[in-house]
Amino acid sequence: MHPVRLLFLQFLVALAVIGIWQIGSTVEIGGDYLLPEFFFSTPVEVGKRVWQMFASGMIWKHLSITLTETVLAFFIGSAGGVVFGFWFARKPVVAAVFDPYVKMANALPRVVLAPIFMLWLGLGIWSKVALGVTLVFFIVFFNVYQGVKEVSPVVLANARMMGMNERQLFRSVYWPSALSWMFSSLHTAVGFALVGAVVGEYLGSAAGLGYLIHQAEGVFDVTGVFAGMFILAAFVLVIDWGVSGIERRLLVWRPQPAADHG
Repeated sequence: MHPVRLLFLQFLVALAVIGIWQIGSTVEIGGDYLLPEFFFSTPVEVGKRVWQMFASGMIWKHLSITLTETVLAFFIGSAGGVVFGFWFARKPVVAAVFDPYVKMANALPRVVLAPIFMLWLGLGIWSKVALGVTLVFFIVFFNVYQGVKEVSPVVLANARMMGMNERQLFRSVYWPSALSWMFSSLHTAVGFALVGAVVGEYLGSAAGLGYLIHQAEGVFDVTGVFAGMFILAAFVLVIDWGVSGIERRLLVWRPQPAADHG
């Protein structure tokens, strides 16, 4: 599909959702509102609040703190997931020994870990970063592990017949195989890094987007809550576009999918 047409269709979806929201919260249907303003606010009010946040400059401090936590969690968790994913995939004995412990750690509810990280690391950014790392790490780890394990035995055998050593195999066989899996996981990991930061801020902090949303909820400011959620959503999209740009540069060798003319 042509990018312009795709963007237009995406815009139509957003416009339809906003239109339904506006009508449901401002137009009475059968003597009642489909989306009462007290519980859902309105798109116009949310837009005004977002504008006020940026115009006054108060949002920048909170946005920079959440951005710092998200970026740190994303890079630390992703780097750890890549390193350990490759290591476990190339060392079957190590993978077999640590397999139950990895599954146990992955099964732990992250909300339970948040208070522990705050106890260990305080209410600063590092407790939020640690929570985000636990979310990002396992997503990247399992995808990289699977990507390396999915290397074609035929390709691997041919590479070894050509005399490739382990370093050459890593660069020319294992790494390209894992790269597609890794970037697939990174798109998801971006959102989870932000979730970790915001949940940590929500549970205990003095700044950040999670803190703003928590404060708005505390005084039943639904408009403020939705404004914070909108900023978070836009925040994720911007970071995801950045990841997509890096992906296009690193995966230039990957064949493009067949065009859909439907």
